[in-house]
Amino acid sequence: MTARSVLAVLFLLASLVPASARAAEWGGITPGESDVESVRQRYGAPSREQREKVEGHDTLRWIYEGEKAPRGLSSMEVSFGLLASGSYRPRTVRYFRLVPRAGIFTKEIVLTGWGEPSRVGKEKEQTIFFYQSGLVIYFDREELNAVSMVFGIPQPEPPATR
Repeated sequence: MTARSVLAVLFLLASLVPASARAAEWGGITPGESDVESVRQRYGAPSREQREKVEGHDTLRWIYEGEKAPRGLSSMEVSFGLLASGSYRPRTVRYFRLVPRAGIFTKEIVLTGWGEPSRVGKEKEQTIFFYQSGLVIYFDREELNAVSMVFGIPQPEPPATR
């Protein structure tokens, strides 16, 4: 599953998740709850922004790079525009993505902080952790460090197996 397809699934599943489910969060940002104003208040203006259409809706993406990236990160990307419960909220965080520097989010730190993943997958020799809270983590080939962490909305329970 590519990063783009993971994000598309997160976008589409937003309308299926009950409002009471708690999203994965980090650094004061919670997908489905945080908005443009709260992100700007906490992190300031982004290094750059992009506007695009996703599933027919106008979205906004803020990218924090270099000195504007939070400490320990190469970059942080925050995407706004959430379809939830049948309505579109253009100023609400849909997902955000962290690109940590080596040694910041090791596999051990991830397991201590977020626990065992709901599922583990592989993509081109990369291990991927999936959490029902909406967190998807890509590790380096050695499985030592997280190289990308996508925080989204909670995911539905997987179907029961017989």
